[in-house]
Amino acid sequence: MEPGARLCLALCLAGVLPAPGCRGAPGRFAYKLLHELFANYSSALRPVEDTDRALNVTLKVTLAQIIDMDERNQVLTSYLWVRQTWLDAHLTWDKDEYGGIDSIRIPSSYVWRPDIILYNNADERFGGSMETNVVLRSDGHVTWDSPAITKSSCKVDVSYFPFDGQQCRLTFGSWTHNGNQIDLRNQLDSGDLTDFVENVEWEVLGMPATRNVITYGCCSEPYPDVTFTLLLRRRASFYIFNLLLPCIMVSFLAPLGFYLPADSGEKVSLGVTVLLALTVFQLLVAESMPPSESVPLIGEPGLGSGLARGQRGPCGERDPPCPLPAPAAPAGKYYIATMTMITASTALTIFIMNVHHCGPGARPVPPWARRLILHHMARLCCVYEVGESCKGPRRAAGGREAAGESPAEGQVGAEVRGCPWHHCLCHHEALLRNVGYIAGCFRRHRANQRRAGEWKRVAKVMDRFFMWVFFLMVFLMSVLVLGNAA
Repeated sequence: MEPGARLCLALCLAGVLPAPGCRGAPGRFAYKLLHELFANYSSALRPVEDTDRALNVTLKVTLAQIIDMDERNQVLTSYLWVRQTWLDAHLTWDKDEYGGIDSIRIPSSYVWRPDIILYNNADERFGGSMETNVVLRSDGHVTWDSPAITKSSCKVDVSYFPFDGQQCRLTFGSWTHNGNQIDLRNQLDSGDLTDFVENVEWEVLGMPATRNVITYGCCSEPYPDVTFTLLLRRRASFYIFNLLLPCIMVSFLAPLGFYLPADSGEKVSLGVTVLLALTVFQLLVAESMPPSESVPLIGEPGLGSGLARGQRGPCGERDPPCPLPAPAAPAGKYYIATMTMITASTALTIFIMNVHHCGPGARPVPPWARRLILHHMARLCCVYEVGESCKGPRRAAGGREAAGESPAEGQVGAEVRGCPWHHCLCHHEALLRNVGYIAGCFRRHRANQRRAGEWKRVAKVMDRFFMWVFFLMVFLMSVLVLGNAA
């Protein structure tokens, strides 16, 4: 240091000279320091005294924000603050010789920087960190803080979508230097989350950091890397109110088709309408569902996004592109179960309507069906005729009504059979034949009506029975979905 500069600095520190008189001294020292430090410095070589020794580089990552999670392409976009610290043996100085300057901030392009990159980078432009300044200290320690918006590949598992959790890894390492040249280590046991901005869709549970030393097939030297595992859990409230609850409400409309009267003509229409509504709703939300080989709880995953980008190994060799899974877009478990149930209910409704509209030529109800459906199932479902109750005794199907003979017909027959033959003034034989024919037609008509009524009653009992069965199925299916999510 020049004698005049030393005297000026001493007088300023002692308070003899006013401070404005010494404001230019540190600036001149900083200019002189910068000029002398980089007079014979090269940023192309690794800054070590012994080329056989590894240079220690410390890495610290701060997660500032999760910008986007693209489940369809399996890409995580995040905003990171990356801090790298190392010792440059060629950039040291005696701070007393330069006006007590302990640190300077210079452009990062002036100094040597480690080629630490994100291994699982999925950005098509492959952009790195920003060209920010570095902090250079008198003992040679260099600190480089740079913000970066990274796109990293993340394997997405949507088996429990929308109640799923994801593990996205951010692997940092040197691209050309092996472990014998750069010893990369993590500064903390986990990523820094103190400045994290909360995401509306994902909740961050943690970000543990691990150091790995891997020997790749291309090279015999070890390559250390630091992997930060981002633990995410999806906030499911949005999907519950927009996907799950509408599907449950539509599902509960399907069993109500059995409650409609068969003569209304709307039973099949309701089932088909519900099925079409669920299909249209599923197509509307299919765009937001992630693709996966595993079938999610709800939703419909789309197709895979083709070939993955070619990745490079640490020595620069390009691996062949690997195809992403491209399933045939199976529907979600809950959606496919609901659509299957609605299809089955519509088919059963058609069958029951066929039973209800059995004509006069139908066969009588079999004894086993009369005993099982009209007796046991009718009591179970509380289906009874007018004047009956589900707890009261049932009328026995027998006697004159079972034989198809009414009391009036019996009286007419008795009168005909008791007709005094010697008092008939007409041709009684022709009259008896006509009366017998009319009575036979009436009995056959009553028998056909009774047979058709029995089939209608069978259809009504089956309607109520399947209505409760499908209500129970919808309830159990909803409980199972929520239970699996829990």
